Amino acid sequence: MLTRFQKLWLASFLALGFLSMPASAAEYGSANEAKAMVQKAVDAMKKHGVDATVADINKRDGQYQDRDLYVVVYDMNGKNLAHLNPKMVGKEMLDLTDVDGKFFIRERIELVKAKGRAWQDYKFVNPTTKQIEPKSMYVEKFENVIVGCGIYQ
Repeated sequence: MLTRFQKLWLASFLALGFLSMPASAAEYGSANEAKAMVQKAVDAMKKHGVDATVADINKRDGQYQDRDLYVVVYDMNGKNLAHLNPKMVGKEMLDLTDVDGKFFIRERIELVKAKGRAWQDYKFVNPTTKQIEPKSMYVEKFENVIVGCGIYQ
């Protein structure tokens, strides 16, 4: 059962106009491409700072988006700092669960605290199919933020 917040979150995610995203499997991003997007964002943070890079990610100019891939940034307390969906930005997400009840933001924080970088599996709405599907997100800690980019399985 989805909570009211989860329903609002999923509805706002779908409402962004993802209908124009590609549907063929060949046009989906790969695991290597997701890792490369995270590295691109981390490199920009090293060069220009976290705040400037987060602002660039939130501009939605395409630099941190490619097909179904997009970079997200969270602080170490679960607050969303950057997301393709502007309604997500600034929201506390620590208590967000997927459809199986998995606290995936909490898990993401623990993974980067323990390993610095990792792949994480959970379920999320695929913006192309509009269905809840298995997703793998590559996450990496930089300073006091978590930078991630995910793929649908």
